[in-house]
Amino acid sequence: MTAIAWSLVGLMAASLGVLSAALYSGLGRIDALGARIDAQGAHLGTRIDALGQELRGEIRDLRDTVHALDVRLTRARG
Repeated sequence: MTAIAWSLVGLMAASLGVLSAALYSGLGRIDALGARIDAQGAHLGTRIDALGQELRGEIRDLRDTVHALDVRLTRARG
């Protein structure tokens, strides 16, 4: 009977070892995934900033064009 009990204790200890190794490995993968998500977020933020600057430049150009057209039309009506 004692041998069976010790065998079961050994089996449970081995199972806990395997389980803890799997959990530890899973945590490493979750950390790596989090780092990749953070990097993508930083890249996306940089891209959004660049697009915002490009859009502001386009709006400035459009305003300049509209202003120049307004000046020309005002002079033509004269």
